[in-house]
Amino acid sequence: MTARILLFGATGYTGDLTARALVRRGASPVLVARSADRVANLAAELGGLDTEVANAADPASVAAVVRRGDVLISTVGPFLRFGEPAVRAAAEVGAHYFDSTGEGPFIKDVFDRFGPVAEKTGAALVPAFGFDFVPGALAGALALRKAGQDAVTVDVGYFVSQFGTSGGTRASVAGVMLEEGFAFRDGEVRTERTGRRTRGFDVRGKNMHAVSVPGAEHFTLPAIHPTLRDVGVFLGAPQALARGMSVSTLLSTPVRRVAPLKAIAGAVANKFVTGSSGGPSAEHRAKSSVTVVAEATSATGEILATVTLAGPDPYDFTADILAWGATTAAEGKLRGSGALGPVGAFGLDELVEGCAAVGLREV
Repeated sequence: MTARILLFGATGYTGDLTARALVRRGASPVLVARSADRVANLAAELGGLDTEVANAADPASVAAVVRRGDVLISTVGPFLRFGEPAVRAAAEVGAHYFDSTGEGPFIKDVFDRFGPVAEKTGAALVPAFGFDFVPGALAGALALRKAGQDAVTVDVGYFVSQFGTSGGTRASVAGVMLEEGFAFRDGEVRTERTGRRTRGFDVRGKNMHAVSVPGAEHFTLPAIHPTLRDVGVFLGAPQALARGMSVSTLLSTPVRRVAPLKAIAGAVANKFVTGSSGGPSAEHRAKSSVTVVAEATSATGEILATVTLAGPDPYDFTADILAWGATTAAEGKLRGSGALGPVGAFGLDELVEGCAAVGLREV
């Protein structure tokens, strides 16, 4: 008997895509959203699915719909503003949890604050289980397996062709820029501003520039490769933009660290950058593709292994991999409890198969 799957945020852009992906896989998720009318309409369109009403602004309403043994997917962002009620409910009651966040500070919260709670209740928490940051976890793990125990550093670069963004993504990015970043350096996760480092990657014969970001890989790759000392996660950008982002995050340091300035900046961002405002069309997504590169290096800087993955549009991949992860978890195939990365949750070979099934493969 499979566990019940709940999709919180079902009527949002990513949630809608994920609901449809779950149904394509033969699942019958319970759709959860704050608008009873909108979620009922979506449920009817998808064949008469069950629904629940919950609002992240009312944490008790979220906790009320989650039961022990459930598999909860949350696509309610920005996660720094609205994500805690869902992960807290899952961790405390003993439900397994996946989300679509790409917000590093929220990911850190899941590992630091809620992972220990989940270990006690038997819940598995798998944050950032979408384009952010499953491909990097997979590419990094494959590169580390090829490199062997001599690998002490792994850098991962994400590159997207013709990417459109949703309102939720733009709101998430705005929020993250006001938070401190982090990175795995010298064997531990340390504070490091977003954009502090830039570097180039060989992307199918072209040198592509990228800027450092606080990804989930800073937690998930050291967990599966104990000899790692440093992890880098980078987002592709034109050289001028990458350098500009690095400078802008340096100059904005006082805003992030002085509470009144941060509050003012946050209020301005919330006014002009809103979530739940739609996203790229199916036609636009069909033209978009991703390439993810991982390099594993030795203590002397020698490149021991390089892995390149190619796949579909980030939103389509996110919806499909969330559906795969949730249905696989519902079948009882998770490998642990607490806060986990994709490889820790499912195993490397199983993750390779799951990603290949939704279009992400090594090239």
